[in-house]
Amino acid sequence: MDFVSRFFAPRYGINEDPVAGSAHCALTPYWAGKPNKTKLSAKQVSKRTGYIECELKGNRVFLSGRAVKYMEGKIRF
Repeated sequence: MDFVSRFFAPRYGINEDPVAGSAHCALTPYWAGKPNKTKLSAKQVSKRTGYIECELKGNRVFLSGRAVKYMEGKIRF
């Protein structure tokens, strides 16, 4: 495991997010610079606990792991 995290946003009604992909998009570039790696293994320590594989490619972050679908939508231009 390269890094662990927790995510809280009580002001927005989120006491603790079970596994936050958006948070890991910000955490990955930060932690990638510490061990000088582009592929990192992360764990979000919450009640549900989640494991995320994070990869930094240029200015993009790619996340993979098991997921639970909670929303579906369409974007129209």
